[in-house]
Amino acid sequence: MNPLTSIKGTIASGFVLALLVAFYLSPENSSLIGRNLSVWLHALFGVTWIGLLYYFNFVQVPAMGEALADEGGPGPAAIGKYIAPKALLWFRMSAAATWLTGAWAIEMKYGFMDAFLFNTAGGVGDIIGLGAWLGSIMLFNVWVLIWPNQKKILGIVEAGAEEVAKAKFTAAMASRTNVVLSVPMLLCMIGSGHSSYLF
Repeated sequence: MNPLTSIKGTIASGFVLALLVAFYLSPENSSLIGRNLSVWLHALFGVTWIGLLYYFNFVQVPAMGEALADEGGPGPAAIGKYIAPKALLWFRMSAAATWLTGAWAIEMKYGFMDAFLFNTAGGVGDIIGLGAWLGSIMLFNVWVLIWPNQKKILGIVEAGAEEVAKAKFTAAMASRTNVVLSVPMLLCMIGSGHSSYLF
């Protein structure tokens, strides 16, 4: 049985391979627990979240606009009916998982509230605190602005034409705001883990 024939098998294979690599590369007296696990999962979920954010903004939304403008083409129905709901599910769940694993990782190294309130005596703790704030704003945008409005756009929730037009604008602006915030957020995230190259 080939695990690559299903998405679950593919994901499970990636996790098994990562664990084998971690145990092979880890010193004999350490294991993949605690902070290392939280940072690894945070990065994994973060890649999924930001990858989907960029996909929506750079690929799907422009493609749907082109599909709407193409009078003789297939239209955007397939994207809206089959692709967008599934992509938005992964988007929402990876956003939540990224934030939760990030909070876990911060708690173990700096104390979550200390980092979040910039009470870490400056340096790397403040950089990660700023990254946590940016990520929290982005999470808010996903769950409070983007998803409720996408439900109207996709017809999951009934809405009139005027409501859908307003929902499109609100979701687009929140999503574009997240693209803007993702750039300094990633700078903070990478900076905190690579010997504070920002100083």
